[in-house]
Amino acid sequence: MFSQGSRLTPGVVYVSHLPLGLFEPQLKSYFGQFGKVLRLRLSRSKKTGGSKGYAFVEFDCDEVAKIVAETMNNYLMGERLIKCHVIPPEKVHEKLFVGSQRQFKKPKYPAVARYNKTHTPEQIAKMTDKLLRKESKLRKRLAAHGINYEFPGFLIACVVLWRRDKTHVPTSTSGKVKISNPSVPVPLMSSSVSLQDTTPVCTPSLLERRKSMVVDDDADDEIVVKMPAVERDEEDAKKKR
Repeated sequence: MFSQGSRLTPGVVYVSHLPLGLFEPQLKSYFGQFGKVLRLRLSRSKKTGGSKGYAFVEFDCDEVAKIVAETMNNYLMGERLIKCHVIPPEKVHEKLFVGSQRQFKKPKYPAVARYNKTHTPEQIAKMTDKLLRKESKLRKRLAAHGINYEFPGFLIACVVLWRRDKTHVPTSTSGKVKISNPSVPVPLMSSSVSLQDTTPVCTPSLLERRKSMVVDDDADDEIVVKMPAVERDEEDAKKKR
């Protein structure tokens, strides 16, 4: 036992391969059986708030930390083998447990927040440039394989968005869209591609137009090949026998 005048040295244990459903309250309650838990930090995703499967637990005594590491290493929990080892004091970062005392607040709708985020003109130009460069590489690969395929691409979507926002489309004197990378020129409008190539809105008038197109196609002269009946051929063969 430790004497009353001795000062305990805290020990930090790294715990990994944690099963789903174990969060700060459960971990603190479970490891509290071995000794006093000073601080605990569960690594979480900043975007979703979910657990990354590993945590750091600080005990008030380094001897207790060693016992925990020896006991819990390769311990089967929730169909997973828990991995534990003691982190040497010199390798414990000074900011390892920063914010561990605060209650975690799960981010609300991170995907919606990222989608509705207001982008700066520089970010929009960078994203547009990246999409157009990837599209240009795709067209070159198709042409290299002898595939003659035309599709509107991202440029048409950019033009539609610009027209919807009633802004001016930045073009150069050669009739090409200005992008940040001048080595990837993209024509503003192809002869076989127009704004009407985008997916139309399904309306009653469009459905009626499609029905009329089907009726017109039925009236076309088609070559019908009549095949002889199989049963009749079998009957003729029996009569000949």
